[in-house]
Amino acid sequence: MERGRAPLRRLGGRMSASRRAVLAAALAAAPGLASAQAWSPTRPMRLVIPFPPGGTTDLMGRMVAERLAAKLGQPVVVENRPGAGGNIAGDSVVRAEPADGSTLFFNTIGTGAMNYAVYGSRMPWRPEEMAAVGLVTRVPNVLMVANRMAPRTMPEFLDFARSRQGEITYGTAGIGSSPHVCMELLGQITGIRFVHVPFRGSGPMLTELMAERVDCGMDNIPSSLTFIRENLVRALGVSSLRRVSVVPDVPVIADTIPGFEATAWFGVQTSARVPRAAIDRIGAEIDVIVRDPAFLARLAEFGADGPGLTPAGGTTPAAYETFITAEIRKWGEVIRKADLRVE
Repeated sequence: MERGRAPLRRLGGRMSASRRAVLAAALAAAPGLASAQAWSPTRPMRLVIPFPPGGTTDLMGRMVAERLAAKLGQPVVVENRPGAGGNIAGDSVVRAEPADGSTLFFNTIGTGAMNYAVYGSRMPWRPEEMAAVGLVTRVPNVLMVANRMAPRTMPEFLDFARSRQGEITYGTAGIGSSPHVCMELLGQITGIRFVHVPFRGSGPMLTELMAERVDCGMDNIPSSLTFIRENLVRALGVSSLRRVSVVPDVPVIADTIPGFEATAWFGVQTSARVPRAAIDRIGAEIDVIVRDPAFLARLAEFGADGPGLTPAGGTTPAAYETFITAEIRKWGEVIRKADLRVE
């Protein structure tokens, strides 16, 4: 034995009351830890995406599905179910059987927050019927015009639209989507009346904008990036408060309309009937995925950021639930003020 060092006590034996208390406190501080470690999927899983292939939602969802399959040891099959602003897909997940965690919903700011105000009593599920699993990413929107349009800057576009009240058409991925509410907010602030042309996803909208069959469009940056880089459409402004690295020459809308911000987000939910152990395990794996430097680098290629709901920059089911609740409140006020709803 080295001089001056206390003798090592033999491990084992009866645990003292103080050690039991410390252990109990540690377990209480990590709710769901033991149950999450015990749960594993016993069948192939589905990730239901509420919009068609080709858009930002589909792109981000497939990135998550591939990595989640590797973490959980089961295939995660992507199922695109567009329609009704994403509500058809969400409702299928809420009602899915068996409610064992094998069916997940890749939700958006629209399906996760805005649709409750847009659809009102026609919303097929209530917030408490969905359980938050994890936030994946936050993504700015971008305003684009068809190449035939005269305006080349945001101020020029607003002046052009003011002189043609109720004539300028704009496309989005659907009623109640983030780009839709973003444009409604723009019209509300500027007093300009636009004509909304909803599509069933970003892909169809961008195709029509490229073909110059709508005047302008608002969409998430990832799905718009190729169209912008290849000069198939003209980008005028992004909806974040700072410029986005993948489109550095596109100014922020807030340069023209101070304080304007409307950022989309994407995450994973499931039916609230799913056992807590399954939610906690899947949520823990999503947290690992979204904090992985390689995943964050991939997001950055599309102008997207990580979730940032925890000090480590990740996500938890509880943190995502709190986030969604705040977003429902925030956007509900904007939508009701704009009198934006589906009849």
